[in-house]
Amino acid sequence: MPQVIETIIARGHKNIRATHKTTFEITREQEISTCADCIIAVNANAAAKDLKEEFKNKAKKLDSIIEVLIEVDGLVEQIMGKGSPKLILSHPTDLVGRKSTFISDRTFLINSNKAAIDLNRHLVEKLKKPGIEIKITLKID
Repeated sequence: MPQVIETIIARGHKNIRATHKTTFEITREQEISTCADCIIAVNANAAAKDLKEEFKNKAKKLDSIIEVLIEVDGLVEQIMGKGSPKLILSHPTDLVGRKSTFISDRTFLINSNKAAIDLNRHLVEKLKKPGIEIKITLKID
């Protein structure tokens, strides 16, 4: 079967800290507090429930591999993780990637090789720019 690609456009925010040690989150919310240490992008045009059925079906296969590319102002970060047959993918505002195997309706990726704290700090500085465009590409074979 061919690769399925989801492209999400989100924005930067002055309160992005990206210091969470086990997760990273993309949200449709436009405002966040400084307590939201896992959020890496706001005002996203998609959340877990919005992913294509084809993507969801592949993500729910055992041993599925998901690649996440985060692109902002010329910098690119790659995150690799796995899907799971237990994924729910129904949250209306959020997408969460996790280093652990914990699954909620927001989880789209488990066993991630990176969390928010692991992202390149130059990239994180760009994510803090209010309104800057962030392109997040999800790829699954």
